[in-house]
Amino acid sequence: MSTKFIAHVRKIDDDNWDTPQLLFDHLEGTARLAEANAMKFHSREWGKVAGLAHDAGKGRLEWQKYIREKSGFGFHVDAHMEGKAGKIPHAIHGAKLVEFLFGKGIGRILAYPIAGHHAGLPDWSSAEGAGRSSLKYQESQVENLDDVDKGIVEKVRAAKPGSPPWKFSKGLDISLWIRMLYSCLVDADFLDTESYMNPESSANRSDYCNMPELLDRFKKFAQKMDNDSDKTRVNEIRREIRAKCIRLASEDQGIFSLTVPTGGGKTLSSLAFALEHAVKHGLDRVIYVIPYTSIIEQNADVFRVVLGEDEVVEHHSSLDEDETTSRARLASENWDAPVIVTTSVQFFESLFAAKSSRCRKLHNIARSVVVLDEAQLVPVEYLDPILETLQLLVDRYQVSLVISTATQPAFKERLVDGKRFEGLRNITEIMGDDREVQSLYESLKRYEVEFPPDFTTISSWQDIATELSQYEQVLCVVSDRKSCRELHSLMPEGTYHLSALMCGQHRSAVISEIKQELKQNHTVRVISTQLVEAGVDLDFPVVYRALAGLDSISQAAGRCNREGKLEGLGKVVVFNPRKQAPPGLLRKAADTARTIIATAVQDPLQCGVFEKYFNELYWKANSLDAEGIKCLLDPNDPQNDPKECGMSFRTAAERFQIIDESQVRTILVRFGKGERLIDLLKSTGPDRWLMRKLQRYTVNVYSYDFTKLLQRGAIEEVYPGIFVLSTNLDYSDTIGLLVEETSYDPEKFIL
Repeated sequence: MSTKFIAHVRKIDDDNWDTPQLLFDHLEGTARLAEANAMKFHSREWGKVAGLAHDAGKGRLEWQKYIREKSGFGFHVDAHMEGKAGKIPHAIHGAKLVEFLFGKGIGRILAYPIAGHHAGLPDWSSAEGAGRSSLKYQESQVENLDDVDKGIVEKVRAAKPGSPPWKFSKGLDISLWIRMLYSCLVDADFLDTESYMNPESSANRSDYCNMPELLDRFKKFAQKMDNDSDKTRVNEIRREIRAKCIRLASEDQGIFSLTVPTGGGKTLSSLAFALEHAVKHGLDRVIYVIPYTSIIEQNADVFRVVLGEDEVVEHHSSLDEDETTSRARLASENWDAPVIVTTSVQFFESLFAAKSSRCRKLHNIARSVVVLDEAQLVPVEYLDPILETLQLLVDRYQVSLVISTATQPAFKERLVDGKRFEGLRNITEIMGDDREVQSLYESLKRYEVEFPPDFTTISSWQDIATELSQYEQVLCVVSDRKSCRELHSLMPEGTYHLSALMCGQHRSAVISEIKQELKQNHTVRVISTQLVEAGVDLDFPVVYRALAGLDSISQAAGRCNREGKLEGLGKVVVFNPRKQAPPGLLRKAADTARTIIATAVQDPLQCGVFEKYFNELYWKANSLDAEGIKCLLDPNDPQNDPKECGMSFRTAAERFQIIDESQVRTILVRFGKGERLIDLLKSTGPDRWLMRKLQRYTVNVYSYDFTKLLQRGAIEEVYPGIFVLSTNLDYSDTIGLLVEETSYDPEKFIL
């Protein structure tokens, strides 16, 4: 290998260059890191080869001349380079090299991640629209590999991996393994590049506590909490639930369900299980997957108090996914902390992503406890590929899965209309058998529910506002942002508003103020969208809920008499609003709830009813794999050219969008400390630590609203792809971002 070949160069200032990073050093460094990453799922040799081969295309004289000319380092122009414009590809040469050395079996598996380590995992062919980015097309553009440095070729040849670590099953097995290898490679490439390009940032990557240390911190916190808490029956039941979680944590790794009524202390109990289980099995981290940022903000704050400020990463924004600059790419998240709190959108879309910045964290899911909180909110249209992938994570990657909710969805493997629903296998309920779970629910009954006498009776917002105004303390939950603002405008002055057009820090501040006012027994009226109904620890004597799915009604009811301090039972009122739930699954959920409520011979919110509810809801869904994700990623599917190990990674990623990225934009708002952080962003750029802090000051809007804000000068681009609110004039301390009323619902875009 030429010892003078370079991989990266960077300027110290306008006139001076740092010593370049040599290609040999970069390949070796990336290989070591990728090997360590892949060791977690018995694929270390595969990670090493990918690391050695990924930049083999830089080991060509043509590319070496290109980087010197493009950067200006050691600038020299000869006849060969004159008039040459644009980028010279290098990744495809490494992909072609491993296929040449190891054949279409081993070689093709490695070719996908190597070819995509910058541009993203490719489709095999252009049949699904990948075009010039397809692996088949890129390979056709490499005439030969004779110009690749012979030293690199021999190093890659000598590192040939053995057989895959297991025999692949049909379906998503092999595509998930390739994506995991891809994650190992791109994270290793990012980290080794960062150590040269941004050594200060690299040095700031924290040394975290290990799991036994975190468990010790948790035990001390729990002991103090038990000593200081009120001696109520509800708190006694919460301690019993936590004790059961600790006992079951010694079980073998696998899939667990945690079925506990709202207000039963699932957050700390599931954390107790996760930490105890991680220590028992020598696992690396705990990952909480949560549907709403409102819950993330609350849970992450709790975890920081229990475990320490620097031990928890809260990851839910698209801010760090931009790849327009190398600096933004280096700032992207790789989930290297011991406790990760993220959204279901971030988690599931990453498992089917193609972009390097979205995939780099995936290998850190291996050897972890994944807690799927409020699991009933997993998107139904992608349920089939999601459940198969979760099962593979458990079977192949040393993951233990906890399905945590008060309203357990029908995820179990079973027969539906004579056909087998694959679902999840061998689920262990932490709370015991059906009888024990039912007994737990009865012991935590704290409210009575009033349903409409008939579903032909419609309540106007003025009617509801009049009813709500009669109560000193009341929460009303509606199904969309526009309804929330309309009802809030009819309420007495001082009524609180909560919606996704308020940034996370704003919502947290308002929720904290609401809690304090409730504690002091002041008048507190709140109008909220559904973001408040799962995991937000509010305690009202009266709760109103616009008709929705049974799970939503149950979750909203969990905010009623939460601590069991009322002399009698709390009051929950379900009403039929003039505006129906948004079209699609939300409306089908409301219709299903209406049918079950109308025909129920028992309490429609009993835990045993929810399996029937979810079975009927899933049956009404058009498909549990609406975009055909499994077919795109199964190399044995006829459409994928099985002889070529053909898969459509890029197309699957484009189709697997819980939130349509083309329709959603993120805006940073100048609320509270967000003002100073935005100014810092403008002067220093998107450093990793800064992007983490800025996540609390984001609002996600449809492109339609984004364009209107841009046209009227309300927002500005401060860094490539990063937009901020220009002034405070378009942000209200009461209701958040001020956009014109549209039919769109930003509640669907809580990332």
